Amino acid sequence: MRKSLLALLLLASAGWAYGQGQLREEIPTIKLSPQVRSSPVTEAIPGIALKSINSFLLSNRIVDKAEEFDKAPYIVAGDSERVLSGAGDRIFARGHFDPAQPAYGIFRQGKVYTDPQSKEILGINADDIGGGDVVAIEGDVATLELLRTTQEVRLGDRLFSGEERAINSTFTPSAPSHEINGLIIDVPRGVTQIGELDVVTLNKGQRDGLAEGNLLAVMKTGETVRDRITGQPLKIPDERAGLLMVFRTYDKLSYGLVLSASRSLSVMDKVRNP
Repeated sequence: MRKSLLALLLLASAGWAYGQGQLREEIPTIKLSPQVRSSPVTEAIPGIALKSINSFLLSNRIVDKAEEFDKAPYIVAGDSERVLSGAGDRIFARGHFDPAQPAYGIFRQGKVYTDPQSKEILGINADDIGGGDVVAIEGDVATLELLRTTQEVRLGDRLFSGEERAINSTFTPSAPSHEINGLIIDVPRGVTQIGELDVVTLNKGQRDGLAEGNLLAVMKTGETVRDRITGQPLKIPDERAGLLMVFRTYDKLSYGLVLSASRSLSVMDKVRNP
C-alpha cells in the first residue's frame, strides 16, 4: 500500500514538473532594457515663468549703439503744449516714419552695459515707456495717440517700430556650440540676490556662439582667503551653484532664465558650458 502511494506521489510530482515546464515554454520571455523618458522643456519650466519672460521682453529692448537712439524719431510736443503725457493723450514726434508702420513703441535710454573685463560697450537697455498708434503724418512730423504708458511720456523720448518679442515655448535645450567663459553682469529686475526663475543679463551673445535654448552652468566665484600657515592669500575654487537657459540673444549680450540654484547667485558670477 505504501509502495503504491509512493508511486502515485512520484507520478503526480513528475506531472506537476512537466506541466510547469510546459507553462514556462508557453509564456514568452520579455526582456526589459533601460530607456530614457523624454519630456518637453515646457514641463520643466512652469507656464507662469514663460508668461513672466514674455512680459519682461515686452518692456526690455537692447540697442547695440547709441547712434540708434540718435537716429530714432523723438517726441517734440504733447497735446496742448504739455511737457508730460499719459495714456489717451495725443503726442507729436519728429523723424523718419514708415507709412506702412501703424504703431510705435516709446523708449527712453537706460543702462549702458559695459564688459567688466574688456570695457567694451556691449549694448544699451531701452526702457519701455509706452506705445501708440500713428494718427497722421505730415512731412517729418507724426501725430500719435498714446494707448498705453508705463510712466509719464516726456519730450525727447524715442520711438522704435514694434517687434514681435513673444518667447519661444518649444525650446530645445542644448549645449553651446563654442566654449563660453562669461559673466552675469546685471539683473534687469533690480534684485540683489538671484534665485530660480530670475532673469539675468550675460556679457556673451551671438558673436560668441550663444543661441536660444543653450544651457549654461553658473559658477559661484570662490572667495580669496588668507592661508594661516603660509600667510599668503589663497583663492577658493569656483563652485557650481546653478543652471540657466539662454532665451534671448543679441550680438554681444544675452538674457538667461535661472532654472535652478543651490545657493543665492549674484552679479559677477561666472557662466560656463554645462
